[in-house]
Amino acid sequence: MTPPQNAIVLCVDEKSQIQALDRTQPGLPLKPGRCGTFTHDYKRHGTTTLFAALQVAEGRVIGECYQRHRHQEFLRFLKRLDRELPSGKALHLILDNYGTHGHPKVREWLARHPRFVLHFIPTSSSWLNLVERWFAELTQKSVRRGSFHSVDDLEQAIAAFLDAWNANPTPFVWTASVEKILEKVERCRRRLNQIEPGCAALKRPRPTPPQSR
Repeated sequence: MTPPQNAIVLCVDEKSQIQALDRTQPGLPLKPGRCGTFTHDYKRHGTTTLFAALQVAEGRVIGECYQRHRHQEFLRFLKRLDRELPSGKALHLILDNYGTHGHPKVREWLARHPRFVLHFIPTSSSWLNLVERWFAELTQKSVRRGSFHSVDDLEQAIAAFLDAWNANPTPFVWTASVEKILEKVERCRRRLNQIEPGCAALKRPRPTPPQSR
């Protein structure tokens, strides 16, 4: 929320296992009086994984598809960020705790490139990472209703969406305050307790049993 001066903040994540689904017929577009449609049956032609970095201030996205989802691919993506972004600026990356991000090889590379500063969001809080919102845009507008004859077709569609987005990038802006979010969480807890008393109670860590001598 308050990055240091002369720094670029990037929301980084991977959208893995994007399926290249070849539907029986192309989907029909939305029109007055009729919903958009697509067939229920399809053939699978493989998957791809999209690595993406959303620049928080500008809304521009750097993305690249890989066939696998390992620390090797994550390192290749970090090296691309290092090449493409201005060398005189620190890069603050917001990302989750997936094991790939903390692999020893990744940590070794980061130690040699101190301008990369990683900020890990808490477990089970992917909604805090704004790149997830961009993934939703990609899914809704390019992938979900598409029909792809191969993984190459799918990756070309993703690349076309990236180019169109970056031609007129739009940054995502938080509109909800912390107080409003916590208020909703509390309402949810109260409702869950009405349905099943005690289910939303805060769990306390179990005391460590004394060790026998």
